[in-house]
Amino acid sequence: MSGGVIARPATASEEKVQRYTFVERAYHWIDAFAYIYLLLTGLALFTPLLYWLAYVLGGPSTIRFWHPWVGLVFAYTIVWMHRKWKADMEPIPQDDQWNKNLKAYAENRDENMPPQGRFNAGQKKFWKVMFLCTFILLITGLVMWMPERIPPQLHWIGGLMIFIHSVTALITIAAFIIHVYMSVWVTPGSVQAMMDGNVSHNWARTHHRLWYEKITGRRN
Repeated sequence: MSGGVIARPATASEEKVQRYTFVERAYHWIDAFAYIYLLLTGLALFTPLLYWLAYVLGGPSTIRFWHPWVGLVFAYTIVWMHRKWKADMEPIPQDDQWNKNLKAYAENRDENMPPQGRFNAGQKKFWKVMFLCTFILLITGLVMWMPERIPPQLHWIGGLMIFIHSVTALITIAAFIIHVYMSVWVTPGSVQAMMDGNVSHNWARTHHRLWYEKITGRRN
């Protein structure tokens, strides 16, 4: 079962729970690096104040060429992860209580949080935002990539696509910042889990109890 193997080192006390498979981690990091490249090149193309980033990343013509191609890679990894994690992203009854206790989560008061599945309600919200925004960016980006295909009488569509593309990108930037903050500072161990794929039993039981109980059969 994906994300549910118990690794057994030399001693039982060192047992780890597999949080992510190698393939899941590979797709995640390809997606992450693709997004960062798109973020930096997009900002360079978005405002003259950050145009210097274009020269850092190879020059204006280089980023104009690679930005849409990397965008396709990003979209593909998003679709792959969606298909892989779709069932884990489905809402559960405990999500409503988790959302009501969001302040406690941000303050690391885990004892006040309801049990969660493989992904908590916050992660599900982040995923929905990124999944929806990816398709908006893909559609608007394709139009911007091939403006010569827009009929002259519909030339106004180009400007509209640029506006929608820019606003959507800014939304993903806000979501990305929150995602990084939550992963690094609010839930220590999340980044390491995406690096080596494993988490401790205590971490899994604390942050994703329902998932932990499902894959281990343990209730304590």
